Amino acid sequence: MPALTLDIVDGMARLTFDKPDAKANTLSLAVIAEFETMLAELKNRVDLKGLILRSGKPGMFIAGADLKELGSADPKRPEIIRGLIQRGLSIPATIESLPFPTAALIDGPCLGGGLEVALGFDLRLAGTHPKVEIGLPEVKIGLIPGWGGTQRLTRLIGPSQAAEMICTGESVRAQRAKELGIVFDVVPSDRLESEAQRLLADLHASGDWMRDRDRRRQPVGLTEDQLSFTFAVARAMVMEKTKGQLPAPLAALDAIEKGCNRPLEEGLAFETEAMIPLVGSPISKALIAVFFMNQKIAKDPGVADVSVQPSKVTRVGVLGAGIMGSGIAAAHVRKGLPTVILDANPQALEKGIQAIAASFKSLADKGRMKPEDLVAALARLGTAASIGSLADCDVVIEAIVENEQAKTELYRELEPLLKPDAILASNTSTISISRMSQVLQRPERFAGMHFFNPVERMPLVEVIRGEKTSDATVVTLVALAKQIGKSPIVVKDGPGFLVNRILFPYMNEALVLLEEGAEPRAVDQAATVFGMPMGPITLYDVVGLDTALFAGRVIQAAFPERTVISNLLEELVSLGRLGQKTAAGFYKYPKGLKGEDDPSLATILARHRRQTRTFTIEELQRRLFLPMVTEASRVLAESIVRDPVDLDMGLILGIGFPAWRGGLLRWVDATGVGQVVKWLQQFESLGPRYAITPELNRLASSGGTFHLS
Repeated sequence: MPALTLDIVDGMARLTFDKPDAKANTLSLAVIAEFETMLAELKNRVDLKGLILRSGKPGMFIAGADLKELGSADPKRPEIIRGLIQRGLSIPATIESLPFPTAALIDGPCLGGGLEVALGFDLRLAGTHPKVEIGLPEVKIGLIPGWGGTQRLTRLIGPSQAAEMICTGESVRAQRAKELGIVFDVVPSDRLESEAQRLLADLHASGDWMRDRDRRRQPVGLTEDQLSFTFAVARAMVMEKTKGQLPAPLAALDAIEKGCNRPLEEGLAFETEAMIPLVGSPISKALIAVFFMNQKIAKDPGVADVSVQPSKVTRVGVLGAGIMGSGIAAAHVRKGLPTVILDANPQALEKGIQAIAASFKSLADKGRMKPEDLVAALARLGTAASIGSLADCDVVIEAIVENEQAKTELYRELEPLLKPDAILASNTSTISISRMSQVLQRPERFAGMHFFNPVERMPLVEVIRGEKTSDATVVTLVALAKQIGKSPIVVKDGPGFLVNRILFPYMNEALVLLEEGAEPRAVDQAATVFGMPMGPITLYDVVGLDTALFAGRVIQAAFPERTVISNLLEELVSLGRLGQKTAAGFYKYPKGLKGEDDPSLATILARHRRQTRTFTIEELQRRLFLPMVTEASRVLAESIVRDPVDLDMGLILGIGFPAWRGGLLRWVDATGVGQVVKWLQQFESLGPRYAITPELNRLASSGGTFHLS
């Protein structure tokens, strides 16, 4: 069946895009061929008053190009890539040459190539469907808009606004699109077509559409000073955000700058030359892989048996009103779930409620939450003085102090008060779910639900499956995490679960490097140059040295042979240097959260130095990341997670491992397992943490990879 159908009523052509057997309309090569055929037919129709492009799918316009085709492009065949780009460019160009006015009706996602096609139309009207979003997100997959987006959007809304949208890849809602001038108007969805017909009839009669087309082919006309200032500011913003590690935003900016003061055709040529080196590049392939891994997680029910359905959750209880408890409660009420929060300390409860209200106000002030939504969310939040108030909750999430005895005593008291089918979940980051479940009468209804701090910003939730946790419990918690906008990954119970277990070797090695003579700034720089959002030394200060020390002891006890005991952390904690929260840790914080070098640290470090030497940045990076690789291969061998995708996404979402590397295991795959094994051999004398695991050995010998595709 075709994706495009054409019908003509009262002299008005209507092109309907409805890709068969698909939820989304995407621009594959086959669809492009259909567009070419349809437009070739329309190009000679001088009897028509106009053309309307609409979607046959409610809440959907065009979601973009087919990423599977883009991901499989061969960078060694630039002539083929150029040909593909030219075919895409021909669609809006042909639309611009039609002998009648045109309108695109956007009543759902209009992204990437979808917006580039729409930019070829004389008019764009947005509907009021809540799924309407308009943008050019190509930089998020390591590309730039290559079908004219950098040039047509610039001529429509100006270089500054276009550069911001394109270089961030962020989309806008319908009303904002109207304010920017991307769409002519926002119209109730049921009136989109009739309004388009009226406007097209007016345009056809006036002939204004021909003058507008001519204007859009002209240079923008910035003065030299305007050009220089605009792009100096834009380039500084891009560098601050990307640290220069991502080529796509800079390539997009370069195309906009070179093309905006030239005729459209010349600008399009600059865009094509900027696009070709990015298609099929390692970074683009990695980011496209992350896109599909994200989709896989979004669709994963959490268990192999797809017949198991989640229970309906209509009311949630949260035990503990500290930073984590209040954050968890806020996440639920913001997404429409009535939630009751309880804390044995009335002052702590009051402080938690105030923190939730303050976080919502901050979101409202930034325009990320409507005032009426703020009021509604707070109305869904209840407080309780006793655990008996949790009796009608479908799920209760415990987020009290990280103390096993305190937790299990609470469970003994709480479980008899809950509904028989209620689920009890712990937000623990370190304590065994299987061991704690031994005090429960219904261990199958108990699991871990580990949120990451700050809950508002961190998307990952580890759903930890204990030895007796049922499939029904797992799928319900996975569904609940998705309902509140999180990305859940199911993890088998074990020390450190997934993220902390793999993070620990990296953090531990940072301390070892300090003892061997590396400077804190050098260790941090090695990590951030690799792509981490912050270095491990700064991360110690952010999470709190006392918290890191406690969590580290759990991993040390479980895997002593792969741990190097360092007393440096203990001394800093004993001195009250806990990091940002005490204004001093490895760095000092006299003016807030920006760390400064602290001369007094040198005296403390000197007591723990085993040697003094300098390191290259490559050596520091290998020392930090190779122990993570060996631990990751063990995690897979032990089936802590079910798939390499879970491991890579867990680290991307949980610790900010650079997505443009595709995740830890995709980085190994791209580097070559054999090469990674050679690096490990250089450090084998340092101990078991650098030992080549059977899985690494097998893949290196066979030329295999962790990911099959």
